[in-house]
Amino acid sequence: MKSGIHQLVAAQEKAQIGRLIAASVCAMIVSAAAVVLLGLSAWFLTASAIAGLAGSVVAMTFNYMIPSAMIRLLAVLRTAGRYGERVIGHDAALHALAKLRPQLFDNIARANPAVSLSLSSGETSSRLLQDVDAIQNRFVRLSAPWGAAAALIAGIVLCAFASPVTALSVGVIGGLYILVAITLAKIATEKAGRDTRISAGRFKHELTTLMAAAPELRAYGMTQKASTQILATSDLYESAQRRLSVGSGWQGLCQTLAMAVAVVAVFVTTANQSAPLMALALLGSVAVLDAAATLIGTLSHKGSIDAAMERLDPLVCSPAPVINEPLQSRITIGEHYVLRTRGRLGLSGPSGSGKTTFIEQLMHLRPVAAGTIRLDEYDLSEVSPQQARSLFSYAPQQAQFITGTVAQNLRLAAPKASDEELWSALEDACLASRILKSPQGLDMPLGENARYLSGGERRRLGLARAYLRHAPFLVLDEPTEGLDAVTETCIIERLDKRLKLTGQGLILISHRPAPLKVCHDIGIVKGRDSYGRVEIAVSANTENHLSICVV
Repeated sequence: MKSGIHQLVAAQEKAQIGRLIAASVCAMIVSAAAVVLLGLSAWFLTASAIAGLAGSVVAMTFNYMIPSAMIRLLAVLRTAGRYGERVIGHDAALHALAKLRPQLFDNIARANPAVSLSLSSGETSSRLLQDVDAIQNRFVRLSAPWGAAAALIAGIVLCAFASPVTALSVGVIGGLYILVAITLAKIATEKAGRDTRISAGRFKHELTTLMAAAPELRAYGMTQKASTQILATSDLYESAQRRLSVGSGWQGLCQTLAMAVAVVAVFVTTANQSAPLMALALLGSVAVLDAAATLIGTLSHKGSIDAAMERLDPLVCSPAPVINEPLQSRITIGEHYVLRTRGRLGLSGPSGSGKTTFIEQLMHLRPVAAGTIRLDEYDLSEVSPQQARSLFSYAPQQAQFITGTVAQNLRLAAPKASDEELWSALEDACLASRILKSPQGLDMPLGENARYLSGGERRRLGLARAYLRHAPFLVLDEPTEGLDAVTETCIIERLDKRLKLTGQGLILISHRPAPLKVCHDIGIVKGRDSYGRVEIAVSANTENHLSICVV
């Protein structure tokens, strides 16, 4: 059975089958026309020279119209065919890639959290860019075998005009050259191509990771060590590229030797033939091997393409089971505690006890422990991530933002929200006055990851974005951490009013007592086991305080 990425690629090959067939036909025309053109040109020039040397009478009777017309026709066919192959082949590849990248991104978003969390931003971008680009070579080069076959057949037919033995010799030499080149590609370029692809991903991961920590590296005087670390991964990449170039050089040498052998064979087998036919066979055999080099170039990329497919395959997840009936927004934690819409649960406890881990499990942002949480009557582990996440609007401790404007970042949660709705969310997050100070208003640029805002402003912008999504439950992780008392009081008051207006439920994490006052029930998270698993057991006492024990 084909792996996930192979199924996606096969589906795109099927979708682009018309373009791929057209590109293959063009490749066959190019290769056949190139071989016949070179052979015919050699025959025509040699025959014309001999006719000229034989005297004016012979020269005047020499028919140059038909050969010259055929040469022009072949030249036009070769040029048009090459243009068609490049345009149609790349058009098919680009159409396929335009479908593949969104599919892969979607798979990363809904994949098992253990897979998604294992990828750094650098590694993810490397796979979505360089590795997908490698698959482009797969589509573009699908026509190469057909072109090589057409060139070999055209060369054999052309050489047959000189001698059947010559045609057989050229066919055998061409076939042996392809077999030797395939073997050489496996030995000299396949592993180097794979290593190049893998080391490129590692280099980009190392670079982006250390660049993200650049301020800290400068502050602690660690820039030299970071540079050495980047240089080490760069050396691995350059070493793999060097080995790939050496392998390509060996393939070029193999082609040159095959051409030399073919020339000698043609000389020997056409010794009794006329000079024009000998020239035809000579250049025809050289053209055959030159056209076959396109196929060999394709084989030299096989290792890189295979490695790219292997690196992309973990990103393709199997479809999660989907519950056909809509969920009724009832969360059962442990055996007893039930949280419904309009209910408000506050979580407190020591730092590192598992509060954030719990809510990330709840939203399928981390691997889910079976048997601890239920949505309606379904175990959370049986619910697809998309269905689980549809119940929540989340403001994490460290919200991430795109490089864009205030409005663009807010509309990530509500793409169709009006400006009035955006301002209302900003008001409830106590951030509207700050945005109003900017002449651009909602079009105020934020810079990379909202670096033009302070830490407290970024936290409130994340809160405003969460307000915009009309989900049954609002999930807030330390929404007032780092804020002054006046701003905290403003946010808590507006949060209470907003919840009463929208009817949303609330799950709120806070070390500070003030935000917990808006909650109906308070849970104390006591810790986690040595494996970091969050298994929730809940019991309620008469004071509406919960004991949430992370075993």
